[in-house]
Amino acid sequence: TENGLARLKENGELPQVTVDMVHPRVIDHILTGQDAVHQGVLLEAKPLQQPRLDQVPREGLVVVLDQVTDPHNVGAILRTCAAFDVKALVVTARHAPHESGVLFKSASGAYEHVPMCRVTNLASALEELRGYGFQLIGLDSDAEREMETAADSRPSALVLGAEGKGLREKTRATCDVMARIAMPGE
Repeated sequence: TENGLARLKENGELPQVTVDMVHPRVIDHILTGQDAVHQGVLLEAKPLQQPRLDQVPREGLVVVLDQVTDPHNVGAILRTCAAFDVKALVVTARHAPHESGVLFKSASGAYEHVPMCRVTNLASALEELRGYGFQLIGLDSDAEREMETAADSRPSALVLGAEGKGLREKTRATCDVMARIAMPGE
């Protein structure tokens, strides 16, 4: 937008690309609606290459999402994954948000640091991770074991369920152990 370009010039950040001046509503539309918050600048770029499941490092922690559909939540999870040095975030090809302005804004840059791997079948992907030596830990607030006692020395795949309904039954049955995160506060 005119204002966005003016701010870039004020900061001495002259774009080294072709600039198309547009009305703010055009950027709103590209970012999927009027709820999209932007500062009058949109850069179109090629998507980052993301790994296949067999390319995920077989060490440390991997986070797996079972039909988490809100792009704000996935973005927040990506930020948390970056903070805890998670090696990859695994999501399903369907029933998970695709890369969008909302997800990227919520992730606050974490998408560039945490590989996001899309799989077709979650149960098969979990079995594949198990085959690579990962312990599959499903999170459930009603589980008997606390997270601290559930993990062993193997690399771990932490499986989180959807907003509200939690883990699906097949996902739950595929996990090696169910655990809860102790939350002593209200």
